[in-house]
Amino acid sequence: MILVLRFRFGNRFCSYFFCREIIIKGLVIAGTKSGSGKTTITLGFMAALARRGLCVAPFKVGPDFIDPGHHASVTSVFSRNLDGWMLSKDYNLKTFRKHSEHADIAVIEGVMGLFDGYDGKSEAGSTAQMAKWLDLPVLLVVDAKSMARSAAALVQGFERFDPSLKFAGVVFNNIGSKNHLTYLKDALENHVHMPCAGGIVYNDEISIPERHLGLVTRDEHALSEQNINSLADMIEKNINLDALIKSLPEIKPEINIEQEQKILKPLVRIGTASDKAFCFYYQDNFDILKSLGAELVYFSPVNDKNLPGNIDGIYLGGGYPELFAEKLGTNKGVQAQIREKSLDNMPIYAECGGFMYLCKEIFDQEGKSHSMTGCFPFSAAMFPRLKALGYREIILKKQGIIGNTGTKIRGHEFHYSGITGSQDIKPGMNIDKIYEVADKAGKTAVSEGYQVNKTLGSYIHLHFGSCPGAALNFVKECREYRHKRTGT
Repeated sequence: MILVLRFRFGNRFCSYFFCREIIIKGLVIAGTKSGSGKTTITLGFMAALARRGLCVAPFKVGPDFIDPGHHASVTSVFSRNLDGWMLSKDYNLKTFRKHSEHADIAVIEGVMGLFDGYDGKSEAGSTAQMAKWLDLPVLLVVDAKSMARSAAALVQGFERFDPSLKFAGVVFNNIGSKNHLTYLKDALENHVHMPCAGGIVYNDEISIPERHLGLVTRDEHALSEQNINSLADMIEKNINLDALIKSLPEIKPEINIEQEQKILKPLVRIGTASDKAFCFYYQDNFDILKSLGAELVYFSPVNDKNLPGNIDGIYLGGGYPELFAEKLGTNKGVQAQIREKSLDNMPIYAECGGFMYLCKEIFDQEGKSHSMTGCFPFSAAMFPRLKALGYREIILKKQGIIGNTGTKIRGHEFHYSGITGSQDIKPGMNIDKIYEVADKAGKTAVSEGYQVNKTLGSYIHLHFGSCPGAALNFVKECREYRHKRTGT
C-alpha cells in the first residue's frame, strides 16, 4: 500500500510517498499460436478472479487495442499494453509495477504464439520475452481439437524451447469430452514436467465476434453480465483455480519511495473522439497527456452535434469509421467545426481512422462515398486485402505538432483502407509529409505523416511511451493555441 501526503508550497504541489511491502501474484497466459483461444480463456480467468472479489490488474502484450477493452469490461480496470519493441524494458517494468501495485493478482494476456516476436531470429517483442522481463510463469493454452498424444509432443517442445522460461501449467482448449481430456493428461504425465491445469470443452456459444481488424470492440459488443458470468463459470468448472493461484509465486513490485514535485500549470482542454467509430487508443497515451496538464474532453463525431466548448486541441484515434461512414457523413455540424478549427491552426492529431475522417470522403465497403471533414484533399477507401501491418518507427523530417526535426517515435500500423490523392500534393496546398517511416528492421518504407496548418494525420498509431516528448510537444502546441484564444 502507498500513502501519499500532498501539500502546497508556493506555486508547487509537493508529494511524499510512503509505502509498505507489496506482495501480489502474477500470471502470463499465452497460446501456442494465434487463434488458440487465449483471449477467451484470459477473459474467463479475469472474470472468475474478479467474481471472487480479487482486484485484477489486466495487461496485454503487443500493440492490440481491442483485447484491452474487453479486459476492462471484465475487471472494471483499465488494461495496459506491454510491448518489447515499441517500448523499452524499463518502461514496461515501470508500467507493470505502477498498475499492479494495488492489485491482488496481475493477469497478462500474450500475443500470437508464445515465442512469436517481430522476427524469426530472436525473442524480441514476444510474450516469452515479456514473461522473463516480468519474472512471471506462463499458463500455456493449447488448441487440442483433433489432437491426442501428439499434444504432449507439442507441449514438450514449448517446455524445452527456452529452459529459462517458467510455466504454471497447460490448459487444453476445445477438447471433445472428459475422456479426451483424460487421454491428453495421460500423454502429458509421461513426457512433460508441466502440469495440466484443466481442459475446456468446445462451446461455440462462448466466443467473441470477429471482423477484419480482429475481435469486435467492446464499444460495439459489450460483454453483458451474463457473458461475463458464463466466462467465469467456464474457468471455475474446468480449471482448479485454487490450486493454480496457490502455485503462483509471490512477487514484490519494486515501488520507489520518492519525492515528486509538479509545477502548477493551467490546463488545456483536448477534445478526444470516443465512440463506436473511434475507440483505438493506448490508455498510456491518455495518462501521459493528463500528466502533462491536459484535460481530455470526450465527444462523439458520430452522435454529437457540436464539439466540446473551449477546447485547445483535438485528438482523433483509430477505429472503424468505414462502418459508421453514413452517420459520420451526415453529421455536418461537427465536420464543419473541425474544419474551421483546422483552418484556425488549432493542433489536431489524428491516427488511422481519425486520419480517414479528416479526408474529404470515405468509400465504405460497398464502394459508396460519404463526405468527411475535408481537412485533407484525399479520399479514403476500403480494400479487400490488408494494406499494411507491422511495427513502425517514424522520424520527423520537419518540425510538427508532436516534435522537432529528428524526433523518433515508435508505433504500429494495421489497416485495410488506403488513401488516394496524396500523390497529387502541390506546393500551393501547404501540405507536408513530415514522417520518414521505417519498419521494424529499420528499413525506410515510405514518407508519410501529412500536416496542413497545425493538423497532423497518419495511418500509424504512435505510443507516446516510446517518446514522451511527442505528447509534451502536442500539449505545448495546445497551450499556445489556448493563449491565442484566451490570452492566458
